[in-house]
Amino acid sequence: MTGPGRDTMRRPWSSDPYSDALRTGRGPLLLRRRDGWLLPLEVERWCARADAVDLQVLERCEGAVLDVGCGPGRLVAELTARGRPTLGIDVSRAAVAHTLRLGGQALTRSVFDSLPGEGRWDTALLLDGNLGIGGDPSALLRRLAELLTPSGLLIAETVPVDVDESAEVRIVNGAEADSGAEATFPWARLGTPALLRRARPLGWRDTDQWTAGGRSFVALRSRTTSSSAEPPNSRAVISSQRPRNPLADSAVADA
Repeated sequence: MTGPGRDTMRRPWSSDPYSDALRTGRGPLLLRRRDGWLLPLEVERWCARADAVDLQVLERCEGAVLDVGCGPGRLVAELTARGRPTLGIDVSRAAVAHTLRLGGQALTRSVFDSLPGEGRWDTALLLDGNLGIGGDPSALLRRLAELLTPSGLLIAETVPVDVDESAEVRIVNGAEADSGAEATFPWARLGTPALLRRARPLGWRDTDQWTAGGRSFVALRSRTTSSSAEPPNSRAVISSQRPRNPLADSAVADA
């Protein structure tokens, strides 16, 4: 999950519940809606090494990978260790610092900021609830289409029930669950049917859906400029032959 607050928001990383949880590697940490509804966030899993379900997702990645809302960087670190060009972005300076300590490359950026390699990424990841970034999934899907190559791959984690909602939320720890101290920000939650309803009119086509470990995922292809779609596994081969590196014009971090 990306850092607290609106995705474009910049804030100190020394005193908010999200940053504190990343530094300790444990919760409790929750999303709280204005009506009091609470969603526990899986800080311990995010701060651990990539688990078996994560590894299934990473096996599907092709070419150069952009991890949107990389959090503490377990996926970036795993992909980097496998030799795959990978960049994590997150608005949380604490998350980026954690990713760098694991040996991954990361930038303190919003997905809506200017990014290295726009239009040259082969795969984008939206896991751990990051489909909710900004509270407007359609705007997020349009932005990702700009970042990916034609027919690039998006792997998104969805809510494992049929839900389509946007709300103002804030991140709190257990002691602050009834406090109003933290600023609210827009967030969205989508199940797979809702994601597909939004994605298809924007030119995305779904290529796979699966569940594992109680989590659900969708693989989507962005619109292609060619008259015929490429075979599903061809991008990894083409990417390795293409003389370009989307990381070449990036600093490691601007935290």
